[in-house]
Amino acid sequence: MEDNSVITPEIEQLIQAVETADSAAKLVGAVRALAATRSPLAVPQLTTVLRYNNPGAAVAAVDGLIQIGDAAMAHLMANMDGYNYGARAWATRACAGIGDPRALALLQEAALTDFALSVRRAAAKGLGFLRWQSLPQEEQETVQKAIYDTLVQVCEDPEWVVRYGAIAGLENLTTQAVHYRQPLTTFLQALLKKEPEAIVGERILLALENISPM
Repeated sequence: MEDNSVITPEIEQLIQAVETADSAAKLVGAVRALAATRSPLAVPQLTTVLRYNNPGAAVAAVDGLIQIGDAAMAHLMANMDGYNYGARAWATRACAGIGDPRALALLQEAALTDFALSVRRAAAKGLGFLRWQSLPQEEQETVQKAIYDTLVQVCEDPEWVVRYGAIAGLENLTTQAVHYRQPLTTFLQALLKKEPEAIVGERILLALENISPM
């Protein structure tokens, strides 16, 4: 049986290319090549790249981590950077994109309490896209309620981009958790009356249109 914990020569070479890249463009290319392997062995290095001051490389790393999927979650969650909000935002996006329900508590805390609006926004939207359907039937309702209640709270965030993300998350939640459509409709109708930003108001109207009965 192949030992997936041992870094292969191919992966090691690609990791070294990331570590030794001497320009922004070379770094992006090296990260893309490493990400393209979709190997769990690439996860530590891709997570490290999230701390670099290179948005192109970070996007490539996030995309790679999402493609690797659930196998990336444990390392991502254990290595959230509490001091570098940029890295934390990228890691939050990766967790949200993967959609593993193990990220529930992490995304809840980030959406409600993180000082960086980019982190709160990514976490809010990501909550609505968690794959709660993959959980045992007896756990699904509890997780759905946790997601719904958290996102309703996030709709009071002072930053409009965070509220926008929360509304997108709520809408997506109700695509399958259909019993939340009526409560969400009532909530959004009330929210619309007090929402000060036109762009968020438009997003509320879109959500209302999309969750209304056919």
